[in-house]
Amino acid sequence: MSLNTSIPVFKLYGESRNWPAADLLHCESIHSRSSLYEWHIRTHQHADLVQLLYLHKGQVEIDIEGSTHHVTHACIQVVPALCVHGFKFSPGAQGYSLSFSAPLITQFEQQFGRPLQVLSQATCLPVKGSRRQINTLFSTLQSEYEGQGEARDMMLHSLISALLVWLNRQCTPTPSGNSRVERKRSVIHHFNQLVERHYREQLSVTHYASVVGLSSVHLNNLCHEFYGYSALNVLHQRLLLEARRSLLYTSMTVSQISDYLGFSDSTYFSRFFRRHMGTTPKDFRNHPVRAL
Repeated sequence: MSLNTSIPVFKLYGESRNWPAADLLHCESIHSRSSLYEWHIRTHQHADLVQLLYLHKGQVEIDIEGSTHHVTHACIQVVPALCVHGFKFSPGAQGYSLSFSAPLITQFEQQFGRPLQVLSQATCLPVKGSRRQINTLFSTLQSEYEGQGEARDMMLHSLISALLVWLNRQCTPTPSGNSRVERKRSVIHHFNQLVERHYREQLSVTHYASVVGLSSVHLNNLCHEFYGYSALNVLHQRLLLEARRSLLYTSMTVSQISDYLGFSDSTYFSRFFRRHMGTTPKDFRNHPVRAL
């Protein structure tokens, strides 16, 4: 059973068509789409694109993976691929939404020479003193995107590069220049990718360690260094995230969710969920705010 059959999946909200342009990029104002839906972009997800929502003026209620927060200041909300999200704007809110595909992200990661971890985390970043700079970047991006000026692609990529550098500086410590540290980051990124692809198969830590070329002990040490907990806990947290999403956003029964996540039976799944969440799947579904 696919989770995507229950949570709407769009290329762009409200649309089923493929990318409107060959550059695998889309930029629009908040007004242009949200005003069509009474300023309420309901809960949905995108299978293969990352979005940056920039709020310049106004207010927005942001729902990310079942957690809601109210924002009244200029900010950028990062929405990773497959992140369940929704927005409720104050009428007349100003800002932009920038969407780009996985292949385009890969191009920028090659340019940076390392994974762009900032795009893999659902983070809300206040722009503070950079407000004028960020607003200029987004407004110029939209203008270039909608136009057909000379060297358009070069200008678009330059503007996105500047934006990604700013985002990276907000979230990433100053590089130490230590190649050993970079190798560690590369291994963790590889591990993250493997977990995302295979978490429903419930493979062992030993299997993941073998694929990334480490011992189980070494992988555990790296996970403690980067996450603060073990590799097994990383696997469990990914399963719990999907379990919570399924309970919050789908009509699947507990038994169906158990099967979907690769558990041998629903009783084991319920014990697993209660051990980590302190409540049963049924109670979580009925009282999600209290359970979170």
